[in-house]
Amino acid sequence: MDILLEHLAFPESPRWYDGRLWLADWGAGEALTVDAAGRREIVAALPSFPSCLDFLTDGRLLLVDADRGRLLAVGPEGPVQHADLSELSEHPWNEVVVDAQDRAYVDNIGFAFPDGEPGDPAPGTIALVGPDGAARTVAEGLMFPNGMALTPDGGTLLVAESYASRISAFTVAPDGGLGTRRTWADLGDGVPDGICLDATGALWYADVPHRRAVRVAAGGEVLARIELDRGCFSCALGGPDGRTLFLVANRWGEEAAEPAGRVLTVRVPVAGADPDRRRTR
Repeated sequence: MDILLEHLAFPESPRWYDGRLWLADWGAGEALTVDAAGRREIVAALPSFPSCLDFLTDGRLLLVDADRGRLLAVGPEGPVQHADLSELSEHPWNEVVVDAQDRAYVDNIGFAFPDGEPGDPAPGTIALVGPDGAARTVAEGLMFPNGMALTPDGGTLLVAESYASRISAFTVAPDGGLGTRRTWADLGDGVPDGICLDATGALWYADVPHRRAVRVAAGGEVLARIELDRGCFSCALGGPDGRTLFLVANRWGEEAAEPAGRVLTVRVPVAGADPDRRRTR
């Protein structure tokens, strides 16, 4: 395991796109990129905390503005509102994933974290944002919906339910709506945060309290574990051959003399699935 970047305030939402790793540093209020040599470049200011990211097919960066209930698209002219989510929920918006038709799925945790108590959280939702910015709720009753990933054919949306220790799956309808939720993997004591798919259909999930990243197959069989010295918040597969696993990690619930966020890299045997078919171009 190698350290690609360190001394970050709160790294999250890694994405491999256009030959670089992109991520959000929530604590510093920055979206940034980093190359293989660890050189970083700040590309946008984050609108709020949290603020996850993904990309539209024309290359524009899409940012979640959790506090104001918006999606922002960042182009050459700067950020503009892409969608208004405020009427769908008053609670914080979280992760975002975009499909090949520029439809964005954004999840909402359903309560005012960190004021919500882990033992009794309110159920969260998933919203669908069309290319025209129109938004509607397409799933309800999730227990802290967190990381999301689309299968390569765009036919299934996978969602980490952090407070239910499972990965759930939804069939994606032709209009982007979601079918009935089913359990894709029961994770036992696992607490899934960010996720990514590999080319075999297995899934990596980050686990903050257990300080690890875990690769699981559909059904929940554990295929690999990577132990860390701090909480693992999210993960992404990328690199020139797709076989670099990027892990964003940070100390959680501990005192630290300086920012302890890191981007770590591990070489793995199976490349990423690249579910939106755009991140390796």
